Amino acid sequence: MLRSSVVRTAATPDKDTLGSLLRHYTGAGAPLSCEPVAEGLLNHGYFLATTRGRYFLKHHLDGDRAALTRQHRATRRLAALGLPVAPPVADADGRTVTVLDGRCYALHPWVEGHHLSGAALTRGQSWQLGALLGLVHTTLEQVMADEPHPPRPPCADAGADPERTFEMIDELLALARGALPRTSFDELAEHRLLERRALLARLAHHRPAPGAEPPAGWVHGDFHPLNVLYRDAEPTAIVDWDRLGVQPRAEEAVRAAAIFFVRPCGTLDLAKVAAYAGAYRHTSQAGADELAAAVHRVWWERLNDFWMLTWRYQLGDRRTDPQFPAAAALAVWWTREYRAVHRAFTR
Repeated sequence: MLRSSVVRTAATPDKDTLGSLLRHYTGAGAPLSCEPVAEGLLNHGYFLATTRGRYFLKHHLDGDRAALTRQHRATRRLAALGLPVAPPVADADGRTVTVLDGRCYALHPWVEGHHLSGAALTRGQSWQLGALLGLVHTTLEQVMADEPHPPRPPCADAGADPERTFEMIDELLALARGALPRTSFDELAEHRLLERRALLARLAHHRPAPGAEPPAGWVHGDFHPLNVLYRDAEPTAIVDWDRLGVQPRAEEAVRAAAIFFVRPCGTLDLAKVAAYAGAYRHTSQAGADELAAAVHRVWWERLNDFWMLTWRYQLGDRRTDPQFPAAAALAVWWTREYRAVHRAFTR
């Protein structure tokens, strides 16, 4: 069983490390301060102030230099075409990845901005968000045309297997019931796991058929409110391209909507979803059938997905606990309101 020790951490770079790093860059100055601002499974981020400016320093934990170079090349090309991104700063030799003591770093310009959830967006801004994602997808298709597609997992195009889900439910139920001291979160987790097991037993025949996935293309891979920065009411930067890859494009659009527009009670703001989806279809030229297939596959994915509980009970990581009540309720509500959700994305 996985334990909390698998959650990787990294100390804030010290002044000597920062000095060595900044010497690779022309005109970056000397370090003044370095404060953590983001900690994820794929990277850690820091606000870095120097004698010459302010930067976002990213420590990439996986150290995959080929993938990082591909991400950086993509964002630089997107920026050249006017999309709101923050490509990395190139060092004196034109490289965008610096390796120190076996650790991979990238230096980005600091972008002032704030995050907006779907609740803070108007319908007009929701339309703008869908148009932006559609533009990202169509422009990635253009700028990544000469890039080889990365390999995808063998099961990437198959809907989740409910039999494996039942096994996962049993494992998580045992952990939730055995938690000490027992909390209201553990009680909610048990309730939702039992509820989901009953739903899946009734709906297993709705598993998406092999080959039913919508067309794949290059996608951001993690498009959600914490990865879109706004200045006033305008998107100023799409950040965190670590999951750039080839996936069904319309599925990213549906997943993003399910994060942006979910209410605390676990329902979707379907009026805003409809505005967002209409703009996405218009900008990306995705048809209603493509969105319909994505809606079905993402709904099925949500029914079978317990990653937040896996983080809590198997990884010992509770960062996603606040998101669980709404996300768990959404899967149930979406099942009940399937036709209304389908209409919002396709009409």
